Amino acid sequence: MSNIIEQMRAGLRQALLSALAGAAAAGQLPPLEAPDFLVEAPREQEHGDFAANLALLLAKQARMAPRKIAEVLAEHVPRSLRWLERVEVAGPGFINFYLDPRWVLEAIPPAVRQGPDYGRAALGNGQKVQVEFVSANPTGLLHMGNARGAALGDSITAILDFAGWQVAREYYINDAGNQMENFALSLEARFFELLGREGVIPEGGYHGQDIVDTARRFIAEQGDGLLNEPRRRRLDTLVRYALAEKIGGIKETLADFGVTYDVWFSEQSLHDSGLVDEAVSLLRERGYIYDREGALWFKASAFGLEKDEVVVRKNGVPTYFAADIAYHLNKFRRGFDRVIDIWGADHHGHVARMKSAMEALGYDPEALQVILMQLVRLFRGGEIVRMSKRTGQFITLQELVEEVGLDAARYFFVLRSADSHLDFDLDLARAQSNDNPVYYVQYAHARICNIFGKLAEQGRAMPAPEEADLTLLQEETELALARRLADFPEEVLMAARQLAPHRMARYVHELAGLLHSFYYACRVITEDVALSNARLLLMEATRVVLKNALDLLGVRAPEKM
Repeated sequence: MSNIIEQMRAGLRQALLSALAGAAAAGQLPPLEAPDFLVEAPREQEHGDFAANLALLLAKQARMAPRKIAEVLAEHVPRSLRWLERVEVAGPGFINFYLDPRWVLEAIPPAVRQGPDYGRAALGNGQKVQVEFVSANPTGLLHMGNARGAALGDSITAILDFAGWQVAREYYINDAGNQMENFALSLEARFFELLGREGVIPEGGYHGQDIVDTARRFIAEQGDGLLNEPRRRRLDTLVRYALAEKIGGIKETLADFGVTYDVWFSEQSLHDSGLVDEAVSLLRERGYIYDREGALWFKASAFGLEKDEVVVRKNGVPTYFAADIAYHLNKFRRGFDRVIDIWGADHHGHVARMKSAMEALGYDPEALQVILMQLVRLFRGGEIVRMSKRTGQFITLQELVEEVGLDAARYFFVLRSADSHLDFDLDLARAQSNDNPVYYVQYAHARICNIFGKLAEQGRAMPAPEEADLTLLQEETELALARRLADFPEEVLMAARQLAPHRMARYVHELAGLLHSFYYACRVITEDVALSNARLLLMEATRVVLKNALDLLGVRAPEKM
């Protein structure tokens, strides 16, 4: 797809290579081999539209001062290059390019023509990537940490897909181990209490109201027959029922949050299939498992870690670490080129262990990427909200969406990078004002749609890109808006490379600000048909980019507000 910034960079690179050859032919520089140099937009606008570091990299090879090399190259840059106004040398030898401000208008036609595909890229080259996120224990309701993970994970997968990867979304169901036994015992305790018997929730058990509700629904549907069943059958029956209900509820809540998965993967299936045992055996064959005090240990220290880790306990029961090794072995065996996990920051110690285990199994540890996500604090009225009125515990994802709406919830969770703590202001998220960033962005889209509505009322239509003279767009607000539209494909690439949806949130907020500034400075529909047509195309290109960016964040682009 069209990327005007990349095209301009490529043109300037070629111009510099021509200059290098021309300077050598003129005898002003010795024959030199061009290094891998950068052409990029400088931070300071007064340094031009683009700057190159070629002269700095040639200094050693040419045995000349880099500034002198830059001056020679600047002389030989072809002045026929489209939009080029002047070339200057700055600092120790940077070559700065100043372009006709109207060069940014070339972003408008591709955006209009390509619509929902504008900004789409082939960076991923069709490689298969799996993103596993949320993966909350199916023993309770989804909370704020899960909500942030859902918004981050879903946005990351959308961005990667848009940038050319084959993406699979996966949820890992923690339905094995000691937590399931405690879950079953907690359900049994509530089951007994509701039927007039004494029930005891075990240490490490689950005390939430949702456990009581589940037990009550079970009794309403299936009666009290389990009272007379053997305990193991009672526990297994209760936990099967509760798991189906909890997982169903999680799926429904996430779907309401705009998140759906390609795969729901059961931890228990790893044990049932024998893959946990196989993974431990493979590690033993490779020399990374040893016996000590009746347990099996993984040689994490062989990979620079401080201590080794137990994978099978003395009682023969595999640890969670063993199951996680088997799960990631399964991921790579399914043919994924990259595996991305989104974990809570409290799992930071687990990252190096998992990477070392993958390396021990013969996989590239860098093919496993882990995003560590910091905590969320909710505020209402300037005070931290700690408890849910409904559950008596944490605020659930469902409650949050009910209070602030889907769009605000999705947008606010990606406003900051995953490794930053997030303060979520409930009052701000509900506000219908420009102080609310999601309202501010959505209103920009609705404002453009309103312009098109007025155009239709006048019986007029938006012109095709080839029918308008875009060079009529010369106002500062027009060119600033077009410049940011040109940046969109680059922003997609950066967000994909960095797995950083917050970049897209920041970008779309800046774009909305430029649109609002333009709106107050320039009338779109006027008696000047030629100027109106040019501005209408600018508006359509802006609408396309706003919508495409919001789509990547899972936020709606409304036509009316």
